[in-house]
Amino acid sequence: MSPPEPVPAPQRPTVNVKLRSFSRSLPMSLLLAREAVMNRFRSSLHLFNITEQQWRVLRALSSVPEIEVTELAKATSLLAPSLSRILRDLEARRLVVRRRAPDDHRRALMSISPSGLTLIDAVAPYSEEIYAEVTDTFGADKMATLQALLKELTEALNALPPKAYSGGELTSDLSEIVGAVQRGRPRGPR
Repeated sequence: MSPPEPVPAPQRPTVNVKLRSFSRSLPMSLLLAREAVMNRFRSSLHLFNITEQQWRVLRALSSVPEIEVTELAKATSLLAPSLSRILRDLEARRLVVRRRAPDDHRRALMSISPSGLTLIDAVAPYSEEIYAEVTDTFGADKMATLQALLKELTEALNALPPKAYSGGELTSDLSEIVGAVQRGRPRGPR
């Protein structure tokens, strides 16, 4: 029996269309920055047995007396199915309260419970300590500039009309490659 033929090392793939360097990708840069920030917060959230998304929901609810679920989804940038699961868990833990809107029983209104507020009060010192550490490390002026620039970017992009790439734009060979099932976060009206 002869030895197997050596497998050649893969060559670097080439793309026909010039793309910016992956390290200069804005979505990737924002994701890496988010991960660096969230890595500072995760252990404190873990201490209180809450996820990042649960904390986001509790923080949003702590800033309003009551909010409709669809508005809460927008405020927290969570998809409705994810928010639904989070709210079920938070309700089971008695951290939030749901009630039906008096004028329309199909709409649900959410508020934070007294236990939820107690949890916010317990986590807040950890959160504020981490914010102070991040600000001290990065610099207060740079942090203020970053916050202002991110707000400006968000507002500028949200003011643009939505882009819809649909219709018969794909060749048959590309249609075969990408498939018919849509993936990713659905683009909804903003």
